[in-house]
Amino acid sequence: MAADVAAAPPALCVLLPERRRFAGQPVSRETGGFLARADRLADGEGGERTQLLRHFDLLPRGWPMAAITRQRDAGDAVLHQWLRADPCHVRPDMNGARVLAIGELGLGHDEAQALLAPLRPLFGDVGFQLSAPVPSRWYVALPIGSKLPLFSPPEQVLGDDLFEHLPDGPEGRRWRALLNEAQMILHNHPVNELRAKAGLPVVNSLCFWGAGQLPDHVRSVFTAVASQEPELLSLAQLAGLRGTDDGPQLLDLRQVRDWSAVEQRLLPGLREMGRDELQLDFADGARFSLRAGQRWRFWRRPLARLA
Repeated sequence: MAADVAAAPPALCVLLPERRRFAGQPVSRETGGFLARADRLADGEGGERTQLLRHFDLLPRGWPMAAITRQRDAGDAVLHQWLRADPCHVRPDMNGARVLAIGELGLGHDEAQALLAPLRPLFGDVGFQLSAPVPSRWYVALPIGSKLPLFSPPEQVLGDDLFEHLPDGPEGRRWRALLNEAQMILHNHPVNELRAKAGLPVVNSLCFWGAGQLPDHVRSVFTAVASQEPELLSLAQLAGLRGTDDGPQLLDLRQVRDWSAVEQRLLPGLREMGRDELQLDFADGARFSLRAGQRWRFWRRPLARLA
């Protein structure tokens, strides 16, 4: 799936999480009225990847997020093929190892580099380079053209059993063995001992994901993006989007879980809509198009709930 870069973009497109994230939260009568009168666009496919692919076109096709974020983090992504190996915290249980956190563990630069030090020879022995230009984002550099198994994205791994998401087959077994050795190294690492004593989550595993090479081309119908999310900002940088602009914009509210906070951001724009279009794009695929002329659909009853 790729962005429809030929279509006329809305003046503002708001990226939102799945509607179930707002389950049980009321929709104000004013916002419910706007939504009831809106045009319901054809549902897109659900998921973070497909949501972003509705607004960005990558050539060649694929989703090599490790290379995309590496370019923003270090500027050297063109030199290698990349795989994210983000630090994560897992909790052993009766059925395996439950993944409780990936990437954002509050690591400092010195902590990350100390954790990486004994892991680098492990990866180096199989011809890979391990680095962390940002404490929350760790990278494996591989020769261009390397064959890799399919790894699950973090949104599928988080909260689940880690071992259910490790690849099978000959290549998969190689990465399973590498992960097992990395976990043993991390288990008794001094940094983790200090973090455990301080009540902080320890780094006791890695999450492999996002494999691939830097795309030749990334484009979007939008000209600006407002976000704090590294993956979206990395895509925006490759597509030449800026932080502010008079043209069509993407507003990222995917991390918001309070619907009233979403309404606070949306209502001023909805009240002042001129001829421009405002779109809401939910991560479950639901999409709404709102325009000023829809106010004449006064017979439609306001929505009280999102789903």
